[in-house]
Amino acid sequence: MVLFLVRHAQAGSRAEANLPDDTIRPLTAEGRHQAAALVGVLTDLGARTVYSSTFRRCIETAAPLAAHLGVPMTVTEDLAEGPADAAIKLVRARSEDNAALVSHGDIIPAVLEHLAQIDGLDLGSAPKCQKGSVWMLETDGRTGRFVKATYVPAQRFGLR
Repeated sequence: MVLFLVRHAQAGSRAEANLPDDTIRPLTAEGRHQAAALVGVLTDLGARTVYSSTFRRCIETAAPLAAHLGVPMTVTEDLAEGPADAAIKLVRARSEDNAALVSHGDIIPAVLEHLAQIDGLDLGSAPKCQKGSVWMLETDGRTGRFVKATYVPAQRFGLR
């Protein structure tokens, strides 16, 4: 089975957004294009369920996929910025669901580091986590242990 860790699409910088609450920062036009491109890619790869951080930029990244799949999107604090403990538990719990989990640039590397330490997951020499990218994480199918990680950069979808 496969789990997809998705970094939210392009939302511009916090400083430029100048919002009173960063949780409401929306996607840029480029980010909306990235979110639309992710639909085809994640559908082709077998995504079946969709989870999102509570932050607007993650919800806007996940919503087109959920709509295309015809499934409800689960919005959860577990994928929000901050400590990654809840995200790690969610990843373990959804390891057999072909779930797409949309989160942030602090959470995804923390989850990956945990899986590398505990499961021995090979992340390559310089793991990345650019906006609009996907980490495909494969389990062994018996124990739920993650055995293979593949990074798919946004450029692979024809995006910047």
